[in-house]
Amino acid sequence: MATQVFDWIKHHANRAPDTIALTDIHSDRNWSYAELSQRIDQLAGSLQQSLGIERGDRVGVLAENSSDIFEIQFACARLGAVFLPLNWRLAVPELEFIVNDARPKLLFYSRQFEANATAIKDLCGIQDLLLLDHGAADSPYENALTQAPTGYTEATLNQDDLYAILYTSGTTGLPKGAMITHGMVFYNAVNIGGPALITPESKHLSVLPLFHIAGLNIFSNPVFHAGGTVVVTQTFDPAESLSLLSDPAHAFTHFFGVPANYLFISQQPAFADADLSHLKVCGVGGAPCALSILEAFSPKGVDVQQGYGMTETSPAVLWLEGKATIEKLGSAGLPVLHNEVKLIDDNGGEILDAEQIGELWVRGPNVTPGYWNQPEATAQSITDGWLHTGDAAKRDSDGYYFIVDRWKDMYISGGENVYPAEVENVIYQMPQVAEVAVIGIPDERWGEVGEAIIALKPDTTLTADDVATYCDGRLARYKQPKQVRFVEMLPRNATGKVLKRELVPDSNH
Repeated sequence: MATQVFDWIKHHANRAPDTIALTDIHSDRNWSYAELSQRIDQLAGSLQQSLGIERGDRVGVLAENSSDIFEIQFACARLGAVFLPLNWRLAVPELEFIVNDARPKLLFYSRQFEANATAIKDLCGIQDLLLLDHGAADSPYENALTQAPTGYTEATLNQDDLYAILYTSGTTGLPKGAMITHGMVFYNAVNIGGPALITPESKHLSVLPLFHIAGLNIFSNPVFHAGGTVVVTQTFDPAESLSLLSDPAHAFTHFFGVPANYLFISQQPAFADADLSHLKVCGVGGAPCALSILEAFSPKGVDVQQGYGMTETSPAVLWLEGKATIEKLGSAGLPVLHNEVKLIDDNGGEILDAEQIGELWVRGPNVTPGYWNQPEATAQSITDGWLHTGDAAKRDSDGYYFIVDRWKDMYISGGENVYPAEVENVIYQMPQVAEVAVIGIPDERWGEVGEAIIALKPDTTLTADDVATYCDGRLARYKQPKQVRFVEMLPRNATGKVLKRELVPDSNH
């Protein structure tokens, strides 16, 4: 029988009611655990009594970061509703597919996304919209809290119950909703809490988007689990982040970012003299971290710990600690406590020898039960509880894992996963295009960006600007190809599959 779910915020509201739980930099708001728990109660009452949210209903959010999003997450948990954070970078057609798939009853949105929120409400038949206005006293969100009916029926939940749905871009070109259970969120907090040294004294600066599993679960939710303090910024701004991290009044102990975040922070003029000595753990993930970035932070005594994970694993799978960050440079680390990994070769057999490359598979209570409404995708991705990550890896003689390539064609741009099939599907809609392949190419700023290689239909013309204009508004900015190359035809193998490796400039593959 699955274990019962316990309420972290209520526990800390009783244990340490005056400890600051949550700070919102943009609106200059601070909530103690007692205050945060009360606000979550008020929101839960409003959701259930005024807006008709019941157990199992999805509650969407289309908004930049704020303390409100954490309140919505925890209020959903108290009701047994399902938290659905949406990527605000997506264009309306992309959001339309996701919202039609998840069918949220309610959508919270922030003012800058009002046009998109209204559009998808009409397109998808969402019952209610509710404006978040970053702490404005008379905002619909604050009114929902202050005028909330007293009391609500709290759900009794177990670890297998659904906590959230987070959409990832699908290799088929359509997003998949990874189902995140209460157990996955709990075990991730335990898995990352130890190696990342998270305690009730921890103070974490949260800058990654809260529609990302890393924004939620590395390190924000684990810090709430421990009873520490989370400080959230509206978006990532390198100058603001450096100013906050080096401010002794804040004395942050924890920070997490993708390599691009660290790169941009290190490029700030104030970085040279910044005192970061109070930071205990800085985590980096989402893409391999370059030695130059680690070398920039090392003299400041900052222990940059690398990790590997994915939305489907909530996310921590591998973690690299302490001295190993330099000794095992390039490694994603060792498996976290409550999960196991193995490498599988082309024939489906397990690889036991060191330095051989195989696909990384993961099993444990941190792994998704599957994809929302997509049993076929679930069956293809999970075998006897083992999740196929789609990433190629090797293990050295000390047991450390290295992610060496992707078995899928996905590339990572500024920490965002981009699946070429999704981009190709859009470009194929241009009448001049006979065939197109999209690949990731190196980029100093973003790690990788997309290049579209296009073969035109006879007697047609097309420019790179035409492609850029067409993709703008149909794809999120980070998915739009930054380069376009025109060729007579794409290289294919005997079965007709495009040989993308032959398209990579100066490829040694």
